[in-house]
Amino acid sequence: MEAHVTDRPERSRYEILATAEEDAAPATPATPGAPGVPGAPGVPGAPGAPGGRRSPETAGFAEYFLSPAAREGEGTEIAFIHTETDPRFAGRGLGGLLARGALDDARARGLSVLPYCPFIRAWIGRHPEYADLVPASRHAEFGL
Repeated sequence: MEAHVTDRPERSRYEILATAEEDAAPATPATPGAPGVPGAPGVPGAPGAPGGRRSPETAGFAEYFLSPAAREGEGTEIAFIHTETDPRFAGRGLGGLLARGALDDARARGLSVLPYCPFIRAWIGRHPEYADLVPASRHAEFGL
């Protein structure tokens, strides 16, 4: 399974894109053969599509709030407020890949991290090499 983390600033979130397992059930019932429905002939990512490959889809996201100055490229803080993964992708480590990708990007941009999201906060707690992203004066507030 391939996975890729990307920032979607227009949606204020990082997304992880991944391909679903071949035996994964569709998210919603669909009529096979209907236009645009996975399973329809020629629909990219559908079983039976040329090459037998599924198209990547959003498997999860980490929502954030960027400080107003950071939006202008001059700020210093990004607050992670919510992380979610699609249950169809559960148990594949994508939440951890999402957290790592988002935090690596925050580091590259020189942003301090405020982990209000319990998942991101716990992930940082299990990966102390990322604790330096959280301002030292706020470690107690976040239980780090």
